[in-house]
Amino acid sequence: MAWRNLGRNRVRTALAALGIVIGVISIASMGMASAAINQQASAQLGDLGNKVSVTSGEDAEEYGITQAQVERIDDLVSAGTVVEQKSDSTSLSSRAGTVDVVTVTAVTEVAEPYNITSANPPETLHSGALLTNQTAETLGLGVGDPVKYDGSLYRIRGIITTTSRFGGFAELVVPLSAMADQDEYDTVDIYADSGSDAARIADRLDSEFNSYGRTEEKILEIRSTSDAREGVNNFMRTLKLGLLGIGSISLLVASVAILNVMLMSTIERRGEIGVLRAVGIRRGEVLRMILTEAMFLGAVGGLVGSLASLGVGAFIFDKITQNAMDVLVWPSSKYLVYGFLFAVFASLLSGLYPAWKAANDPPVEALGE
Repeated sequence: MAWRNLGRNRVRTALAALGIVIGVISIASMGMASAAINQQASAQLGDLGNKVSVTSGEDAEEYGITQAQVERIDDLVSAGTVVEQKSDSTSLSSRAGTVDVVTVTAVTEVAEPYNITSANPPETLHSGALLTNQTAETLGLGVGDPVKYDGSLYRIRGIITTTSRFGGFAELVVPLSAMADQDEYDTVDIYADSGSDAARIADRLDSEFNSYGRTEEKILEIRSTSDAREGVNNFMRTLKLGLLGIGSISLLVASVAILNVMLMSTIERRGEIGVLRAVGIRRGEVLRMILTEAMFLGAVGGLVGSLASLGVGAFIFDKITQNAMDVLVWPSSKYLVYGFLFAVFASLLSGLYPAWKAANDPPVEALGE
């Protein structure tokens, strides 16, 4: 009976259901967009929260990190990988093209800092070189090709794969021996086992190098990216709540449309409901009938909206993460379930007043019209 009643005014019912569909698409798509952004951000950040970066501080007597300081850092870091680096810049060219500004990094440990693509990626670099994928593509170079830096030729042993959709910056990685004439290191990175270990290492290094009795000097600038990672996570949570809030507004507007449909329906059927009450139908049964109509309306709109949202979500994931199938995993697909349940709940809530009004309308007055 509830389903038949909804079909009495199909245009009005269809418009109300369309409002629900739009609301579900809004809330589910917003949620899946936040999930896609969060997934891509996590891929970009990688193990960012486990990293401690050390550079020369503003109170240092000379620029750079000395060999003695590097050795002391090695002694203080009991759990983690210490990667000391020297840096420079150059330009690279080939027949295929030219890259004007290339960052040159001299380093020994390369397994932790870089994602290297080759048949046998090196863990340490004592000879040869590494090149970022975007730069290699621009120059038309690959594994085994020579590249020239500071008058010396280095054969490419691997390509550094960047996770960014827009490509990373141009970088050439060479052994530390390539910058043997540079005494100080520009950066020392420590890769800890966890974010909490990184925070403890940062505190320990700060106490060792920058605290002398009651005075504090910035001999070394020590930054733990675990705090930055937490800030990014907080931003993503705020973004998700904001997007879901925007989507919820659309569904609330649709709820008002359902309230209007159900209210108009009960007014038009006042005489019919009066007859039902007169022949012994209880108030609770009338109440359930009207609420069932509202639930059907929300369920149909929610189902259609969820199916449409699945297509929208696949498009979003394809554009952001380049994998449309990620829409099916729970962190994103849960918003389809949430959207459907919210649609049914909002519809039932919108049907409460019309149902209460119809159930409590005196049969004598209803039949008198």
